[in-house]
Amino acid sequence: MLTLHKQWNKLSLVKRIIIGLIVGIILALVAPEAAKPITIFGSLFVGALKGIAPILVFFLVSSAISQHKKGHETNMTSVIGLYLLGTFLAALVAVIVSFIFPVTLTLGAGVEDVAAPGGVVEVLKALLLNVVDNPVKALFNANYIGILAWALMLGMTLKNAAASTKLMMVNVSDALTEMVRIVINFAPLGIMGLVFDAIATSGIGALLSYGKLLAVLIGCMLFIALVVNPIIVYVYIRSNPYPLVFRCLRESGITAFFTRSSAANIPVNMALCEELGLDKDTYSVSIPLGATINMAGAAVTISVLSLAAVNTLGISVDFGTAFILSILATISACGASGVAGGSLLLIPLAVSLFGIPNDVAMQVVGVGFIIGVLQDSFETALNSSTDVLFTATAEFAKRRKEETAASVNELA
Repeated sequence: MLTLHKQWNKLSLVKRIIIGLIVGIILALVAPEAAKPITIFGSLFVGALKGIAPILVFFLVSSAISQHKKGHETNMTSVIGLYLLGTFLAALVAVIVSFIFPVTLTLGAGVEDVAAPGGVVEVLKALLLNVVDNPVKALFNANYIGILAWALMLGMTLKNAAASTKLMMVNVSDALTEMVRIVINFAPLGIMGLVFDAIATSGIGALLSYGKLLAVLIGCMLFIALVVNPIIVYVYIRSNPYPLVFRCLRESGITAFFTRSSAANIPVNMALCEELGLDKDTYSVSIPLGATINMAGAAVTISVLSLAAVNTLGISVDFGTAFILSILATISACGASGVAGGSLLLIPLAVSLFGIPNDVAMQVVGVGFIIGVLQDSFETALNSSTDVLFTATAEFAKRRKEETAASVNELA
């Protein structure tokens, strides 16, 4: 048994996760009732990640800011620019694909009572209120906008604190990071439980009637991940982007796919950034921020489902209006985490651009929940893996410029 345990630990985490995934699928297909208790592993894994992530982010950010020395530059401006560019391009691609492959929906009734934001002003208001949320409440509710705001403030006020106080902050953040590593080691069991639950509960057949819609949604997200993002990365780092792209998808995207939570995947992304040798001052802020505003997958979902509603109702839309939808989807996607229900509940806001009433819009939201098993998994995988991708891209681009400048100075 001890030998087996040693052999298991020698495998990379990704290989162990794939084994857990295969076991979960087999059990769901062969013995769905007998193996039902294993769903607890998925709940425990996601619960542990969600539990540790808020306090980890709070101490990592406040510690990084308090340790920051004057003159030491971070890449936050570049990272935020990449986040916004990636989200906008995702929305634009989704709009173009929806024009090329128009999708219609079969709308029913019974979802009109779901609450949704009334407009862009309401979304922005919710975001601003989250900034000044009670810090204890922000930690309890995993409100990452509030957590970031208070952590930044605490870090800045601790800049002039005693060295022993700063050391304590570092020690706490290091201890929390180690706790996260322990939790992540249980990812294979957690993902086994999650994939078993998804297949045993919803089944594959329930998704077949929405095949074309899923094909457009997933196709857009794969195109963003494998074509658009690599082009952006290449423009910045001027070298083959795919090794970095595939590593982010493999080590961040896989866990995000099954946990279906950008917040729960924050510790995974932090660990990957550390493995890539990135600047902790940057990634300790950019990763939790990315879980809030870097929402390419959400932009795709909002755009595709909004235009599907438009096509279903026979509304004529010119490309100029659709372009405005891309901008609206970008803004809405950045606010998705501040609204209960995520990206799906921002669809009524987007379709209001075309004069579609809320009761019809909420039926589209209902369709979104039906296909959510796959849609939300791909969306989260794209969102979360891109957080690391763009953080690394900004830093590698900075290093390239510094190396070029050094070479020029040597020649001079």
